[in-house]
Amino acid sequence: NLVGVGTRGMALCALLLSQAAVAFHGPRLGLAHDARCAHSAFLRRETHVATVCAARMAAGVDDIQLDAEERMGKSLQSLSSSLMTIRTGRASPAMLDKVIVDYYGAPTALNQLASVSTPTAQQLVVEPYDKSALKDVERALIDAELGMTPNNDGSVIRLNVPDLTEERRKEFAKQAKAFGEETKVALRNIRRDAIDSIKKLEKAEDSPLSKDGSAGAQSDVDDAVKKFTKQVDEAVTAKEKEIMKV
Repeated sequence: NLVGVGTRGMALCALLLSQAAVAFHGPRLGLAHDARCAHSAFLRRETHVATVCAARMAAGVDDIQLDAEERMGKSLQSLSSSLMTIRTGRASPAMLDKVIVDYYGAPTALNQLASVSTPTAQQLVVEPYDKSALKDVERALIDAELGMTPNNDGSVIRLNVPDLTEERRKEFAKQAKAFGEETKVALRNIRRDAIDSIKKLEKAEDSPLSKDGSAGAQSDVDDAVKKFTKQVDEAVTAKEKEIMKV
């Protein structure tokens, strides 16, 4: 009963009611605050996860592009090695790079068993490190059908490089072009693999890779193919000129 109670009494009652309200609602307010904090923390975690996923997806696209370019580079290196084995009318140690010797039952590259030198522009000299392998090396040179007859003097093997006829030069030029076409097929296969991988990333569930991002990545792969295809054409053209030069 507050009737007749003075100003101080009214103030005291108001204070008591206020304290009671705080005591009643405080835990609920605290729970609400905790829930808001937990939700904010959850949202921060989700944002972080999304950011990490996006970064990983971007890294995935970069990895695909880097892998494709690395494979294209290796294809170009293989082309260069193959072109060097084609005769041009001048002696070159690379002409024997594809020769494989049966060395004690193990197929072994000639350049691992012997030194190959060019004392003149028309002659190759093969000197095995292991003299007991001389006959095996000679047999491998004959089996390789190089168009040159090995001359074994018991210490080294000499090969005289004959002049190329016009017809023979054209055959070798055609061979160089064939190597180039094989390399272009390899480049197209690498492109196909990279494009397929990018599309799979784009279609993956919750993928942050947008359609525009996927299109841009695919365009980068196409640009890489064009760059390496141009280098293939340049390498083949240079080899053809070298072969046809008399």
